[in-house]
This record gives sequence, structure tokens and C-alpha cells, in this order.
Amino acid sequence: SSKGHIRDLATTGKFGLGVDLEDNFKPNYIVIKGKKKVIDDLKKNAKSCDEVILATDPDREGEAISWHLKDAMGLKEKDYGRVVFNEITKNAIVEAFKHPRKIDDNLVHSQETRRILDRIIGFRLSKLMQSKTSGGKSAGRVQSVALKLIVDKEREIEAFISEQYFTIEAYFKDFESTLEKYKNKKIEIKSEVEANKILNKLSNAFTLENVEKKEKKKNSNLPFYTSTLTQVAS
Repeated sequence: SSKGHIRDLATTGKFGLGVDLEDNFKPNYIVIKGKKKVIDDLKKNAKSCDEVILATDPDREGEAISWHLKDAMGLKEKDYGRVVFNEITKNAIVEAFKHPRKIDDNLVHSQETRRILDRIIGFRLSKLMQSKTSGGKSAGRVQSVALKLIVDKEREIEAFISEQYFTIEAYFKDFESTLEKYKNKKIEIKSEVEANKILNKLSNAFTLENVEKKEKKKNSNLPFYTSTLTQVAS
């Protein structure tokens, strides 16, 4: 077992990102402290095997670990198989070993992109945050962007200048209605004077031109999952 990740981005280069910002964000990977012996043992054991099976987790982190293992161990395409299973039971594992595949580069690139974004956004932002606050807090690629959106929206709310407006409504025996158009134009009434001016020009004769009936279908709410349960609880 590799016991998880074996390599990670270095902390060298510009801003200590381990990523070359000038060369298409090329990553610079180094062996994680304490993992050299693990890699050496795996390489040694692999020499006596016909094939190496990479059975890391079935997500993008697991796919990335498999890719790093393949690369660090110098495995060729014919030397390995990648298997995935979602439960640790005999049947699931035996079935997975019947269908080995090759490493999914798209999943690897997905994890690689997430890690690089962590560095580009979180690494520098955390240093700035720690210089302004106490307690060694860190800032990440997700919360920081979310906070920026919240701040922008709050500034928009604070800058909003409220305006008074009026509506004209008619009450009939069986229903109520609101004046939406005046002289075939959509209206916005900004003052009481303007409202009264329109009212005085309207007659008391009304014509019901059309009645429209619609059938609506309302689906039941989906069962709760973690985020929706939290939202409702809040």
C-alpha cells in the first residue's frame, strides 16, 4: 500500500507555489516527506511481479494517486491495470479485478487542476490573511471566492437607492386586478400626482376580454440530503 498520496507540489519557485506560472502552469512534483521508503519498497516488490494492480479510491484523488504511483515506479502501459470498487467485499473486489482499465487522464487532470488552484489562490491568500490576523487561519480557493461574491452583493445592496412607486388596483365582485398597461404601454408610476392623473382619465366601464384557465402540476419536494437539510434547519 502507498498509504495515500506519495507526491505533492513543491514549495519552491515563484511565490513558493511549485507551479510555473509562465509555462502553462507546469507543476513541479516532489516526493512527500517519509514516502521515499514506501516508493522504494513498491518498486522492489514490483520487479518480481508480472503486473501491478493500482486499486486506489474510485475518485479523482484516487486516480491521481494511481498516476503518481505509475510515474514514480516507472511503470509502462503494459505493466499495470487500474481497478475500482465501491465496497470492500469479496464479490466486489473479485469482479473489479475482472475488468482492469488504464488510468483516466481526465480525472487526473481534474485533481491536478484543483491542487494547482489551491496553491495559486489559497497559498498566497493564506499568507496575506495570516499577516493581518492571528491564530494561523488559512483561506482556500472555494470559501475565498464565495466570500468575494457575498461582499460584492452586499456592496450592491448598500449602494441601492430606493424609489417610491405606486400601483392602481380595481376590486370587482369575484376578483381583483392591477393596472399593468396604460395606453398600451407598460407603466411605472413614480408619484401620487401621476397616479391620480391616470385615475382621473380612466372610466368606470370595464370589459372582460378573456378568461384563461391553466392546469398546473406540482411535484413533491425531493428527499433531504445534507445541504438541503442544513438550509432548512438554518
